[in-house]
Amino acid sequence: MNKATKQISKLFAAMALAGAASYSMAADNIKIGLAGPVTGAVAQYGEMQFIGAKMAIEQINKAGGVNGAQLQGVVYDDACDPKQAVAVANKIVNDGVKFVVGHLCSSSTQPASDIYEDEGILMITAASTSPDITARGYELVFRTIGLDSLQGPTAGNFIADHVKPKNVAVIHDKQQYGEGIATAVKQTLESKGVKVSLFEGINAGDKDFSALIAKLNQAGVDFVYYGGYHPELGLLLRQTKERGLNVKFMGPEGVGNKEISAIAGPASEGLLVTLPKSFDQDPKNQALVEAFKAKNEDPSGPFVFPAYAAVQVIAEGIEKAGDTDTAKVAAALRANSFDTPTGALGFDEKGDLKDFSFVVYEWHQDGTKSEAK
Repeated sequence: MNKATKQISKLFAAMALAGAASYSMAADNIKIGLAGPVTGAVAQYGEMQFIGAKMAIEQINKAGGVNGAQLQGVVYDDACDPKQAVAVANKIVNDGVKFVVGHLCSSSTQPASDIYEDEGILMITAASTSPDITARGYELVFRTIGLDSLQGPTAGNFIADHVKPKNVAVIHDKQQYGEGIATAVKQTLESKGVKVSLFEGINAGDKDFSALIAKLNQAGVDFVYYGGYHPELGLLLRQTKERGLNVKFMGPEGVGNKEISAIAGPASEGLLVTLPKSFDQDPKNQALVEAFKAKNEDPSGPFVFPAYAAVQVIAEGIEKAGDTDTAKVAAALRANSFDTPTGALGFDEKGDLKDFSFVVYEWHQDGTKSEAK
């Protein structure tokens, strides 16, 4: 072998070694699919989820990763559409991803979770509150937020005990999340003797609510609960005020977004909203809040900290299991408690949190909120 041939041989050997090293590093990564709306009407909520999850990944990796491996977040856009969520879930399967934080909208989470359970993928949603998601006894489905069966009574009890309206309308967007939470509120109100004179659905994407407002006026309604998301409620608030109908409104965490103030303007002042606790206001989370702010990210969204916690419990579950086998990790999640920025989290057999509370806030037109009294 001449000198030139030896040099070429060494070069190929070095390239092969570099390729092997690169593959080894890639193989050491633990991929976490971050599934939710990047596009669509509720992309703002997706952004909350993504910044929380990405911050957890970054901080865990800086601290040495998980059992020597680095976490790698991969974003998938489901646009909060059930059909697109199924396509995303299938892509996650094909990509070989074994852990998912998502989805966000309950109507997307449910069909996607069917696929994950069948394919051995562990999913933690930080935002989907429909009880149906965890009611099927799945082994690999968890959440780091509370259920509508808790949020609905929280809202209904506050309305009955503090607002004390005479005549209530309960409106929803006919979707799994919106209609589910609206039904829970209606049942709570009726159990406390509060009259619900109107229970009606609108269509997601509707922009003209003049007919509904006329019905509210005709029925003599003085309080409206809305189950759904902020784009429709923002318009309903604005149009109700423009037509001079003086009623109080309330909605779930799906309306607790600064965009509702941008849509409704002054009409958003005084809106009541049930939300997770303001984890960004907890003094123990101050360093984490500053880390978000250093990246010009808003830590105050309701799904930011639950998404951070979802990544953290996946990482700690892998460590406790000593393995990335999702069945072993799921068992570790159910068998342990995890100290997270949202508190000490423990999971029941269904994958729901053993302890979670929603808080009633009063929304202000500048996009801030204060605890309702």
